[in-house]
Amino acid sequence: MTTDTAVSPDARAILRRARGFVAAFALLVVAGLVIALFSSGDSGVLHPRSATQNGSRAVTELLADRGIDTTLVTTAREAAAAAGRDSTLLIARPEALTEEARGILAPAAAESGGRTVLLGPGQAALDAFAPGVTAEAAVPAEEREPDCAYDPARRAGSALTGGHRYDLTRAPALADATACYHAAGLPTLATLPATAEGGDTVLVGAPELLYNQYLDEHGNASLALQLLGDRAHLVWYLPGPDEAPAADDEQSLTGLLAPGWRWGALQLAIAVCLAALWRARRLGPVVTEPLPVSARAAETTEGHARLYHQAGARDRAADALRAATRARLAPLVGVPPAHTHTRDALPAALAAHTGDSAAAVHALLFGPPPADDPALVRLADDLDALERRVTPRTRDATGAPPLPEDKDRPS
Repeated sequence: MTTDTAVSPDARAILRRARGFVAAFALLVVAGLVIALFSSGDSGVLHPRSATQNGSRAVTELLADRGIDTTLVTTAREAAAAAGRDSTLLIARPEALTEEARGILAPAAAESGGRTVLLGPGQAALDAFAPGVTAEAAVPAEEREPDCAYDPARRAGSALTGGHRYDLTRAPALADATACYHAAGLPTLATLPATAEGGDTVLVGAPELLYNQYLDEHGNASLALQLLGDRAHLVWYLPGPDEAPAADDEQSLTGLLAPGWRWGALQLAIAVCLAALWRARRLGPVVTEPLPVSARAAETTEGHARLYHQAGARDRAADALRAATRARLAPLVGVPPAHTHTRDALPAALAAHTGDSAAAVHALLFGPPPADDPALVRLADDLDALERRVTPRTRDATGAPPLPEDKDRPS
């Protein structure tokens, strides 16, 4: 007859218990990755494919409806190669360009014969693309009236303009330039005269009118479409980090991530917190109450054993087994109850009774806790064997204790 004992669960049992939580976590990870993947095209400010508030996808779609295709380039050489007489070259961040990038792109833009649109150029960009123009202190972007006879501005009406202001009076060659949307006496939008090749240059002080969130306000859409849709092709130059290091150096680590990945990480963090709250143990105060039914001692013992096993409390389980064994053996070898759990009296008495060494009995009854579950099982077997040796006649062949003798029973 074999006795079943509780041991540590194997890998299969652990995986079976955790498969629900693992599956839920995997589903959350996959959902976050899918959301981030579908949002990864939103690459930030003034990106023609970005649907975020500061992106410019809306204006490119409106241009596409009018038959104007948009080509995104990220290097000055690509922009110079794509510029032509029938194209508009939009430079999204001219002030952030390196000197080398400006040296490549400025001559190509002047010789292309097409239109060049600069968004928020400062003095360094003006010296390369619009010599003679001076950038003055910037102003906030707000609704302004055109205040000029320039046809695109007059048709658009009021628009969200601001940013840099431009002084066009210091160069005689700029006498024919158009100046619109004035702020503190200086224009925030200017169109420079056409070059010998037939091209012109448009200076836009602030890029806000191209943002998705502002395009449907005032005359922003009309003005943007007229400035960018004058030619059949639009070359959208959004400098990469190699050619616009100044802007990227100011970004934080989270700022370098695309908005889709940041939102996906935030959703995953919220989901993990909710899962932790759902699975966390919420233990209240201990409440004693009478059991509705009487439980057998074996069931109670087995319940305690399972709790010890689940908590990994081998030390407490071993102490309970040893204390119970000492309490049963002490009266059988004549040890007083006061010395039942002392480390000297009981081992010596048991050694004299069984013939074992006192050190071996002491290690069995007062030794260190077992290192693992199999060691705990061996300890229980050894304690049971010691108790059987001390009381070899207390049980019959069936395992039941014998009936006490009745001295008053008549013969």
